[in-house]
Amino acid sequence: MYSSEQLFQIGLLPVVVLNNAAQAVPLAKALLAGGIPTAEITFRTDAAVESIRRISTQVPEMLVGAGTVTSVSMAEQAVAAGARYIVSPGLNTDVIRWCLAHEIPVFPGVATPTEVEQAMGMGLSILKFFPAEQCGGTAMLKALSGPYPQLRLIPTGGIGPQNLADYLALPNVLACGGSWMVPAALIEAGDFTAISALCRQAVDLLMGLRFAHLGINNADETEARRVAALFCALLGVSPDEKPASIFVGPQVEVIKYTFRGQNGHIAFFCSNIERAVFHLQQRGIAFNPESYEYDEKGCRVVYLAQEFGGFAIHLVRA
Repeated sequence: MYSSEQLFQIGLLPVVVLNNAAQAVPLAKALLAGGIPTAEITFRTDAAVESIRRISTQVPEMLVGAGTVTSVSMAEQAVAAGARYIVSPGLNTDVIRWCLAHEIPVFPGVATPTEVEQAMGMGLSILKFFPAEQCGGTAMLKALSGPYPQLRLIPTGGIGPQNLADYLALPNVLACGGSWMVPAALIEAGDFTAISALCRQAVDLLMGLRFAHLGINNADETEARRVAALFCALLGVSPDEKPASIFVGPQVEVIKYTFRGQNGHIAFFCSNIERAVFHLQQRGIAFNPESYEYDEKGCRVVYLAQEFGGFAIHLVRA
């Protein structure tokens, strides 16, 4: 079953061109191994329909969709083959009406406010922004967020490792589409191991994990002040005292009591906690369901279920 939340959590939408349907299943498995359980199989070749059929039947855990759908006939063939969503390069009202009538998620391409309003007038709130870089990139997406706060977009076109994080940082971006994870040359060569590696790199970029700070537990406030003074002398900085802890620079937090973890905690920044949790769970990492903390922007903190070397581990939204 498709849900927009699935695409948001995945955050990446590989745009795939297959010339040979025999490559479909190995490619789908390579995407899964790389941490991306979805793919947009484009109708740019005659192998599209059979590729979708093979993936939907042989790799059912893949959220497979059809792209470059420019006619109702293509949409009918794609859905009959097992496509769970439809993507079109432009605002094709015939395709939109057919998909709505058959309760098939459809993401038509738009590039202007006029097209956005036409699509929204048909009841759509998730659209493809294409071609993204040529149509203003992140600046255009920021501009659209003002008059259309309910709109969510899938920018595609010109996106790659060099600008992926910039797009995903925008709150109106549902996911980013692109072919850099699935280059045609690697597909043709059958180098699915390399494709998995590219997917893992894309997921790592999406998560943006990096060290935030070390939290050190102490028995009481007196001990915390003593430890903080030692770090201040070491680093040559002044303490920044909070009600529950003392920060020594941005990366050392001396806690005034025994908090989470036997010895303390280690925090890592991430770009978006919901997306990071989804992808880390795919890698076997479990989270403490009672540790989620929220603010007006969504989840800001979550702890892993397991301690590492006596330290609790948590993610914090950058």
